[in-house]
Amino acid sequence: MQSMTGCNAGRSCRILIVALAVGILGSLVQGGQPKQQPADPANMTVLRDLEYVPGGHERQKLDLYLPKEADPTGERPLIVWIHGGAWRAGSKEGCPARRFVGNGYAVASINYRLSQHAIFPAQIEDCKAAIRWLRVHASEYGYDPNRIGVWGASAGGHLVALLGTSGDVKEFDVGPNAGVSSRVQAVCDFFGPTDFTKMSSFWTTMQHDAPDSPESRLIGGPIQENKDKCRRANPITYVTKDDPPFLIVHGDKDPLVPHHQSEILYEALKKAGVDTTFYTVQGGGHGGFKDPQVDVLVTQFFDKHLRDR
Repeated sequence: MQSMTGCNAGRSCRILIVALAVGILGSLVQGGQPKQQPADPANMTVLRDLEYVPGGHERQKLDLYLPKEADPTGERPLIVWIHGGAWRAGSKEGCPARRFVGNGYAVASINYRLSQHAIFPAQIEDCKAAIRWLRVHASEYGYDPNRIGVWGASAGGHLVALLGTSGDVKEFDVGPNAGVSSRVQAVCDFFGPTDFTKMSSFWTTMQHDAPDSPESRLIGGPIQENKDKCRRANPITYVTKDDPPFLIVHGDKDPLVPHHQSEILYEALKKAGVDTTFYTVQGGGHGGFKDPQVDVLVTQFFDKHLRDR
């Protein structure tokens, strides 16, 4: 009887652990991609599964959402959405930036290789390859190659922040369209990790230092045992005065990515003299914000730095 009880207890524990892991991953995916997407603007052309690395991995594709009406000025800005999902889930299909098409923007949503496909720096290499491809094809699709903004949440927030701070880091520019800039002109970072080694030093419901944490899986080993690899993956490592403007949004009750992660990025950017706005959602968790000011800030940010500059 005791052995049966122990067996059942062990099985129950395993089920509970799996359920918690699934729940955490689900929260990460939902944080990176809103549960309900806005309706597509009626006057929009959608081009799906464009290969930004010809003949590459199945994840190296993007979707384009374009206003049907041509822009005679050739100055239409582009917003690129990069999804979240703990670097091991998520899809370009969930793209809240589509709403900007109705405001005259072009919008791209990209997939990238996940951590089960390849460890870092594959993810930032893919994001930069997508930016280069989008810049090369700007005249073909009718947007300005010098007005590119990026927006992402959670793991996507990490990647857009890294795009913003590593514009002058050539080692991540590999693959097609070599020699074309992967710099971006504006960054909207929703609660992205910025320094992996400090994540467990603040309140969180995740064991970020664990060998199977999303961050550890991304770099290929426990983060506290691989601080050099973490430094290479941390957006905060590359902050310089020539970085583009940033809008950072983070809930102060985020259970997965500590609010402190955005605080330290903000302080580093401000110290370097970068134009940066940091908005804290009071009572906000890991996305799903109900604060109406968030949408207002995002719209104003991109209008100021992409459309009205």
